[in-house]
Amino acid sequence: MTIAVTLPDPEKLVWWRDHLRELLPDHHINNAAEISDPQTVRYAVVWKPPEGLLASFPNLKATISIGAGIDHIAADPQYPASVPVIKTIGPDMTQRMCEYVALHVLRLHRQLPELQKAQTRKAWHQIVTPTAPDRKVGILGLGHLGCHVARTLTALGFDVAGWSRSGAAPDGVTGFNESGLNRFLAQSEILICLLPLTPETKGFLSKPILEQLPKGASLINAARGAHLIEDDLLAALGKGQISYATLDVFNTEPLPSDHPFWTHPRVLVTPHTASLIDPVSGGKVIAANIRKLEAGHTPDALTYISRGY
Repeated sequence: MTIAVTLPDPEKLVWWRDHLRELLPDHHINNAAEISDPQTVRYAVVWKPPEGLLASFPNLKATISIGAGIDHIAADPQYPASVPVIKTIGPDMTQRMCEYVALHVLRLHRQLPELQKAQTRKAWHQIVTPTAPDRKVGILGLGHLGCHVARTLTALGFDVAGWSRSGAAPDGVTGFNESGLNRFLAQSEILICLLPLTPETKGFLSKPILEQLPKGASLINAARGAHLIEDDLLAALGKGQISYATLDVFNTEPLPSDHPFWTHPRVLVTPHTASLIDPVSGGKVIAANIRKLEAGHTPDALTYISRGY
């Protein structure tokens, strides 16, 4: 039995392949492009696989995404829809996302950008901010990561609401379903996007959505770059509808050097590091899920591309 591994970055591919070989010594683990007999492949561990690659493995039992998202797999029109996809979700990745969002919510809440500007002017600029219970934070998407982030922010004292299809939310978090989107947006002073990327959510962060936020609201996007209409955000920043944006994901990655986000005074760019996965932490989760599958059990993170996430 063979496990195929593919990533766009050749160095990272080798890193993942070699580490998985250590974790799963009883399996043949190879670079997908170097596999001579596609019929031996039972599992594929992938990030942004080439179109048609996974369909070329006739005996594929499951595809493992190197990350919590499956949009990069669903984007392949040739992907065999009957083959399940396993998302890689583990405590390290969840903790990293919670840290990232808490850091940037606090940065915006306590108006750190304004204090940094004052420092450049050598100005003793004391800003009185509300306490966390008086700051309304909204989370788009209450999946695994969204729920953990919501609990983290609630523990810090913030007034947290979340929006999802069902409206279900953790204790202490106000839940809004699809019909409550307008009310949810109208109260979100800091909006966090943690939505899965599906055809319905692509371009979701657009002018009509941004205009429903309170004037001067802030945005944090740690989901996917394709959720955001970049020109709409730039326009909203220009007229003060959005005061600040923290962006970890972009339509084109790496972000081109001439992109206006790099130099915009009200945009903080981070290079897709919010919940960065590595072979040490992610490999353990992937190896455990493959062992579950081989033992006839179903991993908690199993899904199908027909679901979208």
